[in-house]
Amino acid sequence: MSVRIGIDIGGTFTDLVAISGDGAVTTHKTASTPHDYGDGIIAGLRTLLADRPGPVADVLHATTVGSNTVLERKGAKTALITTRGFRDILEIRDLRMPVLYDIGWTKPRALVERRLRLEVTEKLRPDGSVTVPLDAASLEPVIATLRAENVVSVAICLLHSYANPAHERAVAAMVRDAMPDMAISVSSEILPEIKEYPRTSTTVINAYVQPVVRAYITALDARLRALGIEAPLQLMQSNGGLASASFAAESPAHIIESGPAAGVVGGAALARRLDEPRIITFDMGGTTAKAGLVENGEVLRTEAIEVGGGVMAGSRLLVGAGYMLKLPAIDLAEVGAGGGSICRLDSAGAPKVGPESAGAVPGPVCYGRGGIAPTITDCNLVLGYLDPGGLTGGTMRLDLEAARAAIQRDLAIPLGLSIEEAAHGMLRLASATMMRAIRAVSVERGRDPRQFAMLAFGGNGPLFAAGIAAELGIARVIIPPLPGVFSAFGLLVADAEHHARQSIRVRLDAADPDRINRIIAELTEAGTQRLTHDGFAPGRQVFQRSAFARYAGQSSEIEVALPDGSVTPATIAALFGDEHEKTYGFRAPEGEAVELIGLSVMGRGLPEQPRLPQRIPPFAQSVPANRRAWFPNEGWVDTPVVDRAELVGTVTGPLIVQEYDATCLVPRGMTAQVDSFGNIRLERG
Repeated sequence: MSVRIGIDIGGTFTDLVAISGDGAVTTHKTASTPHDYGDGIIAGLRTLLADRPGPVADVLHATTVGSNTVLERKGAKTALITTRGFRDILEIRDLRMPVLYDIGWTKPRALVERRLRLEVTEKLRPDGSVTVPLDAASLEPVIATLRAENVVSVAICLLHSYANPAHERAVAAMVRDAMPDMAISVSSEILPEIKEYPRTSTTVINAYVQPVVRAYITALDARLRALGIEAPLQLMQSNGGLASASFAAESPAHIIESGPAAGVVGGAALARRLDEPRIITFDMGGTTAKAGLVENGEVLRTEAIEVGGGVMAGSRLLVGAGYMLKLPAIDLAEVGAGGGSICRLDSAGAPKVGPESAGAVPGPVCYGRGGIAPTITDCNLVLGYLDPGGLTGGTMRLDLEAARAAIQRDLAIPLGLSIEEAAHGMLRLASATMMRAIRAVSVERGRDPRQFAMLAFGGNGPLFAAGIAAELGIARVIIPPLPGVFSAFGLLVADAEHHARQSIRVRLDAADPDRINRIIAELTEAGTQRLTHDGFAPGRQVFQRSAFARYAGQSSEIEVALPDGSVTPATIAALFGDEHEKTYGFRAPEGEAVELIGLSVMGRGLPEQPRLPQRIPPFAQSVPANRRAWFPNEGWVDTPVVDRAELVGTVTGPLIVQEYDATCLVPRGMTAQVDSFGNIRLERG
């Protein structure tokens, strides 16, 4: 019987999940291998397939190779070809600053140095008409520079090419004829939209990471073949849809935030199964914690993200620390708080958690791999929440005494606290940081978190979920099956998706409805062709249409979902007013001009059979009957320990639910029970 495999690479562990045709699930966690992530994948696959033999139908992968390439500035040597006079767009950016009152702040260095930002003679008007024809002779010194500098990849971004791509296509053809091996990214193909900086930045990011991502995908595909796996490799996109390996290799900008998206996609599928209209996803791994929003079974998306700007916490207005990537992505808030986050005192003696992480190497002190700085995992261990007998079913034993010694040396003695008080204080501090991420996707988006359930997963999410939920007034917490590998599971329930967008800037009170509907029809046809090419019959294709609008005079737009059938400008204006009020708490008086900025169509390919099993039974394993755990205002308490399979009926905390891939902490005052799907549901008593 064939199996489908999902693979998610994290900062500490690489997670693998296999589902066979009969719904049986097999999981495996292995240490990530930052020197070559492919090593960890192949090692994990060998173990996984030994437990679940059979032909492999799909290999679905979420990877951080693209984002790491930008973060570490290890991309290909890249050049930018642009219209004469516009070479400094990457330096000028959009004048946004992440720190308003720090005169010493320095903007990130451009991915393409100035001497490789090359100009050609041509110019278009915003409507696409030609002001200055393309001068082919001006491209000759450009090509000579590309050769002399040994440039590997080139981004082509000419002024107003979104309205007329002819000049860009001509430049690309001439570069390709002169240098057939050159990797070429063309803005009118990557992002045919207005606004010069986002379009230029997005195209440059694609060019910068393309050779690296292509080499990674090619090498991984070859290693899968050598392992006897002939199934096609598919990758998670930042928008939550799957894409073929060939598409990801040519347009890697779409998979920059591949890793964090899979868990939210799994959360949306589970929300639809459970008829949960509103959930907040909370994913805490080894390096970061991430929060997302799911409403009516659909993930909340954003049209632009920043790459390399560090973790995001707090206001979305404080941007500019990274590189603009204007492509659809799941709207996530991320903070540097994970199991491997380092706990320390700053120069003033104040306690700090993260964003630095011990990662997979050397890892927390208790891993015994050379780590010396105490981490969140060490704090959880000394408080009795984790089993010293080991993680991942006992395969990784934990050194309790080493963790206690590190916390006493670096935290407890300097703060004048007991080891337990210091460790718990650090956990409270980490929780406060993670609550900022949850507020960013809820309160800052006009949503009241008290009206949501929390879906907590990741290797550390179930440990913190109950406490964070209580602080935010969230009454229900859901711990899904396979919580520690849930992002890899999310890959297995994701659909293939293709997004297409077209700029159109017009006031809705003067817009031509025939033009609007014609553009929507063209975008839908483009999506139909892509999905058909991927093997989806017309009956398994669905489309969601959106408009991007703003009040005249605003500098940013919001996305508005459009109904099926023909749409009118008045319909778009009314829907925009509703969404603006939902997001920002107000709408302008009737008659205020609304400006349409663009139209978008998302095509989704549906599987022949439902991908989400009817139920995921818990895996029975041997766990200690009880363990001494430390709780504030109580001290050490003999706490029952069960695995999920032993959780029968409604049980009142304190309780520890210990599983192969995660541990769930149920504090006093909360109840826990397993529902029909296999989720643990926590509720305040």
